[in-house]
Amino acid sequence: MTSTRTGYTSEFKQRALRMMEDHRRIEESSRWSAAAAVGEKLGVSPHTLNNWAKQARRDAGEESGATSQELAELTRLRREVRELKRANEILKSASAFFAAELDRPTTR
Repeated sequence: MTSTRTGYTSEFKQRALRMMEDHRRIEESSRWSAAAAVGEKLGVSPHTLNNWAKQARRDAGEESGATSQELAELTRLRREVRELKRANEILKSASAFFAAELDRPTTR
């Protein structure tokens, strides 16, 4: 069971999306009304369900936009950049400290 950053498992999301598609097909309704109906049954916001459906369409190549894999890579890269910037600041501070130590006259 894989949990996502929203706390819902991927299995739960897939089930909710299947329920939405079934509702749309059976009731011949819009995506929004399917999201509202399924959301009420599952206790999930229709906005959240709509976003899941949109992301699923992106992942399937049916809609333009970043896929889940691309978003995960972007998140990883942003985290890495933050860590590298932090390390760089530490190195700059250390460099300035040691440069100041070298400039001080020594007494023997």
